[in-house]
Amino acid sequence: MIRQSTEIRQEQIKSAVLDIIFTDGLKNLSTRNLAKRIGMSEGAIFRHFTSKQEIILAIIKDVKREFIGSLRMIANSKKTPESRLKSLLCATVKYLTDNKGITMLLFSEATSNNDTILKASLQEIFNTQKKLVSKIILDGIASGQWDENIPVENIAMLYMGIPVSLNIELVLSYGEFHADNFCSKMMILMLKLLNK
Repeated sequence: MIRQSTEIRQEQIKSAVLDIIFTDGLKNLSTRNLAKRIGMSEGAIFRHFTSKQEIILAIIKDVKREFIGSLRMIANSKKTPESRLKSLLCATVKYLTDNKGITMLLFSEATSNNDTILKASLQEIFNTQKKLVSKIILDGIASGQWDENIPVENIAMLYMGIPVSLNIELVLSYGEFHADNFCSKMMILMLKLLNK
């Protein structure tokens, strides 16, 4: 049997955590189930991560680097506000459908365990997304494309409900979810709110 590097094993562990949460529910996330899912002993898991919290913090770090980093690039690009908003929305949908369980994990762990470190990280991710959406909306208003009377903060908050709706769709669709269709429907709704 070939021994995997720590980085590979850590990625396998994080991926398995999200898979268990999405397919079996958070209540079934245990080191026993995690070890079984990736074919290693429970002790081996703790050679790669010292605790469950460390695994979750590593997942959050990935979210900040991969997801928030890509959203920041989209929001700051030179494309039109409408194009950036659609790209931001579709990137969010793609990231969450590719990483099923991520939102459930972040919200449930931060709130159920009242973990201040996790709550602070979740708050940072949430606020950053809202700021990026607000930036795009303000750019659209400044360019004369969108209604200057819209309450930007409220629209950004409404936008943040899209990942919640997406998670409900993912859970209820049993794998029959069509991300492109969802993205298009949400973009149509956003434009109805923003257009003059």
